Amino acid sequence: MLTLVHVLQPLLAVNVPTPNPKNAPEWATGFTAMLSWVSWFALGVCVLGVIISGGAMALASRRGEGGEHATRLGWVLMGCIVIGSSSGIVTAMLRA
Repeated sequence: MLTLVHVLQPLLAVNVPTPNPKNAPEWATGFTAMLSWVSWFALGVCVLGVIISGGAMALASRRGEGGEHATRLGWVLMGCIVIGSSSGIVTAMLRA
């Protein structure tokens, strides 16, 4: 019987090279600076989203619409988690 392990075994045996940060190309410094700016901007947008969602929840609490805003806050927090953990996920993938 042919299983998924039998199909994927030749692919898993391939030796994947691990990049060395000490041998980075010259353009990598500018690229990492740009990534740093983008990540700071994205985290700033996340903080702004949490503040706006919290304010909307506070205003809607008297009208009984808090559940809708709680869902929106959940999506904002999920975005914060993805953005905040992105560098850790990539670092773990490179070290594996």
